[in-house]
Parts: sequence; structure tokens; C-alpha cells
Amino acid sequence: MAADIGTEREAIGLAPIAGHSDGVSFLQRPVVLRLLSIVLFAAIWEIAGRIPVSFAFPTFLDTAVAFFEMIASGELPRAYVSTLQPLILGIVLSTFLGVGLGTLCGLWRPGEWMVIPVFIVLQAAPVAAFIPMVTFVYGIGMTAKTLAVMILALPVIVLNSYKAVRNVNGSLIAMCRSFLGSRRQEITRIIFPDASPVIFAGLRLGVAAGFVGVVLAELLITPTGIGDLITFHRSRADYAEMYATIASIIALSTVTLIGLQWVEIHLFRPEMRGA
Repeated sequence: MAADIGTEREAIGLAPIAGHSDGVSFLQRPVVLRLLSIVLFAAIWEIAGRIPVSFAFPTFLDTAVAFFEMIASGELPRAYVSTLQPLILGIVLSTFLGVGLGTLCGLWRPGEWMVIPVFIVLQAAPVAAFIPMVTFVYGIGMTAKTLAVMILALPVIVLNSYKAVRNVNGSLIAMCRSFLGSRRQEITRIIFPDASPVIFAGLRLGVAAGFVGVVLAELLITPTGIGDLITFHRSRADYAEMYATIASIIALSTVTLIGLQWVEIHLFRPEMRGA
């Protein structure tokens, strides 16, 4: 009640009521809460490492020191150069193929019957079992790692694009047809604009799956990039370096997804900007 009164006074240009607590509103800000959650997580990690819960579990400070040492030596940047190439290539190819196939299946009923069940099976299947088969066919190079990314990312993008097109507001399509709009105008001016938020959400989920795919590929196909660092430091019992590598790829994927979510909200979901 007090917060509502303070908000109303600020809206009409009056000063806040004396005694109105600004600390509560400050602590309720999403950025502050996220920072507090990170600090709490780091503190729990540090305590668990000092107990220790396992001889192979380093403290947070040791992991942070190892992270900066790996950056200074160039070890971590070189690994990311190798990892990001198949990741970016796989995501780009999955985006074009996934959105195209999903849109085709949403607009063309025979395509839905023939194609969508395949991607439903791929999404539900244990994908790691396909990676040795990819290695057997394409070797251990860039092609195999790119395909591993696409195997995880493509089903998510296809199914979300398909669902987005199939669930376009029917009243908008009826309005277009009542004004004698052509099929091309129906697709470009009604279906795509209405389906774009869900399609972009599918792309964001596909990027998340792509990160999983590239790490699996480097752990199971060829010892390069981030996967090579994890395997190498684990074999040498350099657990601080191993955890620093794992934490770095998690942090990179998190920052990437937060950036994509920001783009999604500001370009495709204006109703969520104040949330």
C-alpha cells in the first residue's frame, strides 16, 4: 500500500513520503537480485571447496585464479577459436534450414506429415549416441563437429518454427483473405510477423542446444578446443583449470542467451519490456 502511494506521488510530481523505504525497491531490482545470486553461489562454492566435499573440487578463488592465468597464457582464447568455428557455422546452418523447414511444414500439410515426426524423434532421442556414427562417416574434422551442433540445434528450431506458423492467429488470416490478400501477402504480412516471436524463441533454444552439441563433439569426436582443455586438465588432475574451463563455457552460453533474450524482447515482444 505504501509503495502504491509513493508511486502515485512520484507520478504527479510530488516528493516521496518521508520514511518511504527505497532499500526495499533497490533490493527488488532484477539486476541486484541476479548479482546477489551470483555472490551467494560463489560463497557456497568457496565453502564447499574449503571443507572440502571432494579432493577434486577446488575452491572458487582457486578456480578464478586458474581462469585468469589461462587467459593470460593464451590457452583459453586459443581453445575458443577452435570451438566457436563449428558452433557458429552449425547455428547459422541450423537457422536457415530450421526456419525454412519449419515454415514449409507449417504451411504445407504433407510436409508436416513427412518431416515433423523425424524431428520429434531426433529431439527425444539420446543424441550422444549419434555422435560416434557421425565420426565414422565424416571423420574427426570440422564437418563432424558442425553436424554434431546441428543434430542438437536443428530439431528445436524446426519444431518451434513449425508450431509458430501453425498457431498464427486465425482471425488475422481471415481478415487478410476478406480483403482479397494474395497468398504471398498472407505469408509475408500476416504469418511471418505473427510467428516471429516464437520463431526467435526457438532460435534462442537452438543456440543453447548448439553449445551442448559442440562440447559433446569435442569430448567424444576429437580432442580440440574446450573439450580438449577439459580432458587434458582432468588427466593431469589440474582440477582448478578444469573447472575454470567448464565455468567459462557455461558463462559464455549464459551471456549469449541473455543477449538473445534482450533482442527478442526489444524486437519481437514489446509487451514484455516493462517486465
